[in-house]
This record gives sequence, C-alpha cells and structure tokens, in this order.
Amino acid sequence: MERKYQVIVYGATGFTGKLCAKYLKDNYSDLSWAIGGRNLSKLEKIKKDLNLDCDIQVADGENYEELCNLVKQTKVLMTTAGPYVKYGSLLMKACIFEKTHYTDITGENHWVKSQMDLYQEEASSKGVRVIPSCGYDSLPSDIGTFFSIKQLNKPIKKVEVFHSAAGGASGGTIESIFSMGKLPKEMRDPFVLNPKDTVSDIQRKESQDSLSIRWVKEAKKWSGIGLFSVANTRVVRRSAALMELNQNPYGKNFVFKEYGAYSSRRAAIFTSLGLILSFLIISSPLKRLVRRFLPQPGEGPSEEVREKGWFRGIFITEAEDGERQVTSIYGDGDPGYKSTSKMLCESALTLALSDNLPGGENFGGFLTPASGLGMPLIERLKKAGIKFTVE
Repeated sequence: MERKYQVIVYGATGFTGKLCAKYLKDNYSDLSWAIGGRNLSKLEKIKKDLNLDCDIQVADGENYEELCNLVKQTKVLMTTAGPYVKYGSLLMKACIFEKTHYTDITGENHWVKSQMDLYQEEASSKGVRVIPSCGYDSLPSDIGTFFSIKQLNKPIKKVEVFHSAAGGASGGTIESIFSMGKLPKEMRDPFVLNPKDTVSDIQRKESQDSLSIRWVKEAKKWSGIGLFSVANTRVVRRSAALMELNQNPYGKNFVFKEYGAYSSRRAAIFTSLGLILSFLIISSPLKRLVRRFLPQPGEGPSEEVREKGWFRGIFITEAEDGERQVTSIYGDGDPGYKSTSKMLCESALTLALSDNLPGGENFGGFLTPASGLGMPLIERLKKAGIKFTVE
C-alpha cells in the first residue's frame, strides 16, 4: 500500500526531535516526510524556525485513534518522544496494527520487554519491523559488533567493546533515566530481551554485569563501568540470539561484554564509583531531590558542545579458533544528540528506502539495528560520516 510519506518524525518539538528535523532538511531535500506531535502551534514554530519544507501532522500521544490516523500515512515512524514508558506504548501499538515500521532512541529495555511480550507475534505476522534503540543507546554497540564479526567471517567466541565519548546531557535523557527507578529483578537479567530458550549455561556464566578495572592495550585505555552498558549489552545479546534463530549465528556460546574506556586508572575508578552512586540514587527516594537540579525536558547541550563532542568504540573480537581482531566505530558530534539524531534518521531511512533489508521484504517483529537493518544501515552511516575501521 502506498503511503503519503516515507518518514514522519514524531516528537519534533523536543530537543532531539528538532535535531532530527534539521538533519532531514539539510541532507534529504527530495524526501517525502512530515513532523508530528501533539501541539500544533509548537510544530508550526519549529517548521518556521528551521525553515522546513514538510507537512505537519498532529496527534495526541494518549489518543490511540489519532495516533493510528497519523502513522498509517507513513512507511516509517521515528519517534524521539520519551520517556517511552510514559509516552511510547500507544504509538508503538498504532504502528504495529497499521503496518508502519517503527524506530526510536530508547534505552528503556524494561519497557521494550513489556511491549515485546504484548506484540511480538503481531508485528512478526504483519511484517512490521519494530526497531527500538537506534540512537547512542544502543546502535554503536550493536552495529559495531555486527561489523566486527562480519570482518572475520568465522564463528566468534567473544566480543568486548570499550566506549569513550565527550558531550552533554539533555533534560529528556535525564528524565528517561530517572523514570526507570529500581527495576524488578527479572528486568536486570543480562538476557532480558532474548527470546525464550536462547541462552546457554556458558553464556549466562560469562555475561554477568561486572566491574573490571584493567589496562586494555588494544584500546590504549583503562576499562571501567560503561555509562550505557546495562542497556547496550541486552540489545547486542538479542541480536546474537535473533541471528542464530535466522541461521546466521555469531558463534556457538557467543559472549558480549561492554566497558567504559578511560585515560587513567584513577579516572576509571572514580568514574565507575560515581556511576554506581548515581544508579543507587536513581533507585531511591533521593532521586526526587536530585532531579530538580538537573536539566529539564526540552533543555539540552549548546550547539558548541554538540559540535565539539565525539564518540569512539574499540571492539576486540576473538574467534573460536583463537584469531583476534580490533575494529572501531567513530563519530563526530555529541553522541547523545548530534550523532543520535543522525543515527536515528539513517535507521529510519534505511527502512524507508532500502530494498535489500535482512530477512527479506516480509520479515518483521521486534528487531535490533543489526538484525533488522544490518549492512544497508552501515553503508548509510558511512556515507553520513560515521567511520568503521579495521585497526
């Protein structure tokens, strides 16, 4: 069925949504697209301020009928309207039942799990690709692992990634983090996103979240806790499980681990301890006191901070036969905003414009960037300036 638009950006009045709208305007003049949200006057202001040549579509995030009317006009819906646990469920449901492909930038795996339990069968049967976590959470880890494994082209035993970055934080991201609170024990499972019966005893033993302070010669950095490792590792492990189910396995008992990368042992220790303390605060009543002093939704890093930012992931891949290889992914621009908007837009455009997606035309369900977009996405990201390198 023909759709009026190739892409709709929902949540376009938010901090990241505006960056996505600007990215599409600056890079894809021939795209058929629209901006969407619940407030017409704010959408009109964004269109005027950015000098956009696109339509406006209005739908309240709490009105299912309005959301259905919006999403059925487009081939792909990309949404930046979080926290997704508060504002994303009806929109995702509308996409699935109206056969509209879906992308977002969530790191809220507990929410993804809840929606997957409800709608995986429906999305799969309808051939709808639901691909959450297409921003800095968790695309670099997921697509970087996929790229690394493709370079060796043999069964892989283990991939470790060491992430470093520079940038700022927006109120929307902070609000999403604080909305999680203390998660139930089952949601802290390292394989929470895996399909049933896809985890071996070896994988479960080797994949527990852990703190490791050590010198990593390949990365020329000290390892410590990665800020988004709890989110990213679950996504990569789902990719590995889906690849195996689709007869394209990463490797028997494949293990993935993620760490932060720091310039000194002291920085690794103190940053890791600081992150542990932050997680404890978020899980306690103290978060209400702390939250008021941090950026609020709609606020974010300055243009100068966004332009000076960067991210890098160093991947150490070990094959089952013992061969080791180092690869990297690198992007200019604040990872959470400039790079995230680029990654989300290119993910949505891969869905909208590519005719060689993994799994074929009717493949659907709750997928990941690697399992649902694969090499076509990597090629788009390369053209957009994100570097994939074999060291």
